[in-house]
Amino acid sequence: MTRVNSIAALEALYSQPPGAASLAKVARRLTPLYRKWIMASRFCVLTTVGAEGTDGSPRGDDGPVVAELDPGTLLMPDWRGNNRLDSLRNIVSDGRVSLMFMVPGSATVVRVNGRAHLSTDAALRERFVQKGRQPTTVIVIEIAEIYTQCARAIMRAGLWTQGDQSAGLPSAGDVLHEMTKGEIDGAAYDAAWPARAKASMW
Repeated sequence: MTRVNSIAALEALYSQPPGAASLAKVARRLTPLYRKWIMASRFCVLTTVGAEGTDGSPRGDDGPVVAELDPGTLLMPDWRGNNRLDSLRNIVSDGRVSLMFMVPGSATVVRVNGRAHLSTDAALRERFVQKGRQPTTVIVIEIAEIYTQCARAIMRAGLWTQGDQSAGLPSAGDVLHEMTKGEIDGAAYDAAWPARAKASMW
Protein backbone atom coordinates (compact mmCIF):
# COMPACT_ATOMS: atom_id res chain seq x y z
CA MET A 1 0.00 0.00 0.00
CA THR A 2 1.42 3.37 -1.04
CA ARG A 3 0.50 6.22 1.27
CA VAL A 4 0.25 9.87 0.37
CA ASN A 5 2.15 11.50 3.24
CA SER A 6 2.29 15.18 2.37
CA ILE A 7 0.07 17.93 1.05
CA ALA A 8 2.60 18.55 -1.71
CA ALA A 9 2.34 14.93 -2.86
CA LEU A 10 -1.45 15.14 -2.76
CA GLU A 11 -1.56 18.33 -4.79
CA ALA A 12 0.82 16.82 -7.34
CA LEU A 13 -1.69 14.01 -7.93
CA TYR A 14 -4.54 16.49 -8.43
CA SER A 15 -2.67 19.17 -10.31
CA GLN A 16 -5.69 20.84 -11.92
CA PRO A 17 -6.89 23.76 -9.75
CA PRO A 18 -10.50 23.90 -8.55
CA GLY A 19 -12.93 25.39 -11.04
CA ALA A 20 -14.12 28.96 -10.60
CA ALA A 21 -17.68 27.80 -9.85
CA SER A 22 -16.52 25.60 -6.96
CA LEU A 23 -15.10 28.68 -5.24
CA ALA A 24 -17.75 31.22 -6.25
CA LYS A 25 -20.57 29.18 -4.65
CA VAL A 26 -19.24 29.56 -1.08
CA ALA A 27 -21.24 31.82 1.25
CA ARG A 28 -20.43 32.82 4.82
CA ARG A 29 -24.04 33.09 5.95
CA LEU A 30 -27.50 32.18 4.72
CA THR A 31 -28.44 33.73 1.39
CA PRO A 32 -32.04 33.64 0.13
CA LEU A 33 -31.39 30.58 -2.04
CA TYR A 34 -29.29 28.69 0.50
CA ARG A 35 -31.99 29.43 3.09
CA LYS A 36 -34.68 28.03 0.77
CA TRP A 37 -32.67 24.87 0.16
CA ILE A 38 -31.73 24.16 3.78
CA MET A 39 -35.25 24.81 5.06
CA ALA A 40 -36.55 22.22 2.58
CA SER A 41 -34.29 19.56 4.10
CA ARG A 42 -35.71 17.19 6.68
CA PHE A 43 -32.49 15.16 6.90
CA CYS A 44 -28.82 15.88 7.35
CA VAL A 45 -25.65 14.23 8.60
CA LEU A 46 -23.97 16.02 11.51
CA THR A 47 -20.22 15.41 11.79
CA THR A 48 -18.30 16.30 14.93
CA VAL A 49 -14.73 16.03 16.19
CA GLY A 50 -13.58 15.19 19.71
CA ALA A 51 -10.85 13.66 21.83
CA GLU A 52 -12.15 10.15 21.13
CA GLY A 53 -12.27 10.70 17.36
CA THR A 54 -14.94 11.71 14.87
CA ASP A 55 -18.65 11.02 14.76
CA GLY A 56 -21.18 11.18 11.93
CA SER A 57 -24.78 11.26 13.14
CA PRO A 58 -27.94 11.18 11.00
CA ARG A 59 -30.43 13.86 12.03
CA GLY A 60 -34.02 14.05 10.85
CA ASP A 61 -37.31 15.77 11.61
CA ASP A 62 -40.86 15.93 10.25
CA GLY A 63 -40.17 19.47 9.05
CA PRO A 64 -36.96 21.43 8.53
CA VAL A 65 -34.14 19.63 10.34
CA VAL A 66 -32.73 22.99 11.47
CA ALA A 67 -34.16 26.42 12.21
CA GLU A 68 -32.62 29.82 11.54
CA LEU A 69 -31.72 31.99 14.51
CA ASP A 70 -30.14 34.63 12.28
CA PRO A 71 -28.39 34.53 8.87
CA GLY A 72 -25.18 33.34 10.50
CA THR A 73 -26.65 30.83 12.97
CA LEU A 74 -28.63 27.59 12.71
CA LEU A 75 -30.43 25.75 15.50
CA MET A 76 -30.81 21.96 15.68
CA PRO A 77 -32.93 20.30 18.38
CA ASP A 78 -31.38 17.22 19.95
CA TRP A 79 -34.31 14.83 19.99
CA ARG A 80 -34.16 11.66 22.01
CA GLY A 81 -31.77 9.04 20.64
CA ASN A 82 -29.81 6.21 22.18
CA ASN A 83 -28.18 8.40 24.88
CA ARG A 84 -24.64 7.56 23.74
CA LEU A 85 -24.19 11.34 23.38
CA ASP A 86 -21.24 10.89 21.00
CA SER A 87 -21.97 14.03 18.96
CA LEU A 88 -22.86 16.11 22.01
CA ARG A 89 -19.71 15.12 23.90
CA ASN A 90 -17.64 16.11 20.88
CA ILE A 91 -19.37 19.48 20.58
CA VAL A 92 -18.73 20.25 24.25
CA SER A 93 -15.06 19.34 23.94
CA ASP A 94 -14.25 20.71 20.49
CA GLY A 95 -17.08 22.53 18.72
CA ARG A 96 -16.06 21.99 15.08
CA VAL A 97 -18.99 20.66 13.05
CA SER A 98 -19.98 19.92 9.48
CA LEU A 99 -23.47 19.24 8.14
CA MET A 100 -24.63 17.67 4.88
CA PHE A 101 -28.24 18.51 3.99
CA MET A 102 -30.14 16.29 1.56
CA VAL A 103 -33.58 16.42 -0.04
CA PRO A 104 -35.02 13.27 -1.70
CA GLY A 105 -35.01 13.59 -5.47
CA SER A 106 -32.33 16.27 -5.61
CA ALA A 107 -28.79 15.38 -6.66
CA THR A 108 -27.54 18.49 -4.86
CA VAL A 109 -26.12 18.29 -1.35
CA VAL A 110 -25.70 21.50 0.67
CA ARG A 111 -22.82 21.54 3.14
CA VAL A 112 -22.30 23.77 6.16
CA ASN A 113 -19.07 24.00 8.14
CA GLY A 114 -18.76 25.91 11.38
CA ARG A 115 -18.62 25.75 15.13
CA ALA A 116 -21.30 24.68 17.56
CA HIS A 117 -22.22 24.74 21.22
CA LEU A 118 -25.07 23.25 23.23
CA SER A 119 -27.74 25.40 24.83
CA THR A 120 -30.39 24.67 27.45
CA ASP A 121 -31.97 28.10 26.96
CA ALA A 122 -35.70 27.77 27.63
CA ALA A 123 -36.74 30.03 24.75
CA LEU A 124 -34.65 28.08 22.25
CA ARG A 125 -35.96 24.73 23.46
CA GLU A 126 -39.56 25.97 23.32
CA ARG A 127 -39.16 26.77 19.62
CA PHE A 128 -39.11 23.03 18.95
CA VAL A 129 -42.00 21.77 21.09
CA GLN A 130 -43.55 18.66 19.51
CA LYS A 131 -46.56 16.91 21.04
CA GLY A 132 -45.89 18.52 24.40
CA ARG A 133 -42.22 17.54 24.43
CA GLN A 134 -39.12 19.62 23.83
CA PRO A 135 -35.48 18.73 23.28
CA THR A 136 -33.15 18.54 26.27
CA THR A 137 -30.60 20.67 24.43
CA VAL A 138 -30.40 22.70 21.24
CA ILE A 139 -27.27 22.64 19.07
CA VAL A 140 -26.37 26.21 18.12
CA ILE A 141 -24.32 26.24 14.91
CA GLU A 142 -22.31 29.31 13.92
CA ILE A 143 -21.88 29.17 10.15
CA ALA A 144 -18.36 29.52 8.74
CA GLU A 145 -19.23 28.53 5.18
CA ILE A 146 -22.10 27.14 3.10
CA TYR A 147 -21.75 25.60 -0.33
CA THR A 148 -23.31 23.09 -2.68
CA GLN A 149 -21.59 19.76 -3.20
CA CYS A 150 -20.96 18.44 -6.70
CA ALA A 151 -23.95 16.27 -7.70
CA ARG A 152 -21.82 13.46 -9.15
CA ALA A 153 -21.82 11.31 -5.98
CA ILE A 154 -25.63 11.19 -5.75
CA MET A 155 -25.91 10.61 -9.51
CA ARG A 156 -23.23 7.90 -9.48
CA ALA A 157 -24.98 6.06 -6.64
CA GLY A 158 -28.44 6.48 -8.17
CA LEU A 159 -29.53 7.32 -4.64
CA TRP A 160 -33.02 8.54 -5.47
CA THR A 161 -33.60 6.61 -8.70
CA GLN A 162 -32.81 2.96 -7.92
CA GLY A 163 -35.81 2.27 -5.67
CA ASP A 164 -35.81 0.23 -2.46
CA GLN A 165 -32.59 -1.78 -2.27
CA SER A 166 -32.92 -2.92 1.35
CA ALA A 167 -34.08 -6.49 0.70
CA GLY A 168 -31.89 -9.02 2.48
CA LEU A 169 -30.06 -6.51 4.67
CA PRO A 170 -29.50 -7.49 8.33
CA SER A 171 -31.76 -5.68 10.77
CA ALA A 172 -30.67 -3.89 13.93
CA GLY A 173 -31.89 -6.94 15.85
CA ASP A 174 -29.76 -9.22 13.69
CA VAL A 175 -26.69 -7.10 14.47
CA LEU A 176 -27.44 -7.12 18.21
CA HIS A 177 -27.94 -10.89 18.16
CA GLU A 178 -24.56 -11.31 16.45
CA MET A 179 -22.69 -8.84 18.69
CA THR A 180 -24.05 -10.37 21.90
CA LYS A 181 -23.55 -13.96 20.68
CA GLY A 182 -27.26 -14.59 20.99
CA GLU A 183 -27.82 -13.02 24.40
CA ILE A 184 -30.19 -10.48 22.82
CA ASP A 185 -33.12 -11.97 20.93
CA GLY A 186 -32.84 -10.10 17.64
CA ALA A 187 -36.29 -11.05 16.35
CA ALA A 188 -37.94 -9.85 19.57
CA TYR A 189 -35.96 -6.61 19.46
CA ASP A 190 -37.05 -5.92 15.88
CA ALA A 191 -40.69 -6.76 16.64
CA ALA A 192 -40.81 -4.35 19.58
CA TRP A 193 -38.88 -1.55 17.89
CA PRO A 194 -41.63 0.21 15.84
CA ALA A 195 -43.86 0.81 18.88
CA ARG A 196 -40.90 1.83 21.04
CA ALA A 197 -39.64 4.24 18.39
CA LYS A 198 -43.05 5.82 17.86
CA ALA A 199 -43.56 6.32 21.60
CA SER A 200 -40.24 8.16 21.96
CA MET A 201 -40.05 10.02 18.63
CA TRP A 202 -39.73 13.37 20.46
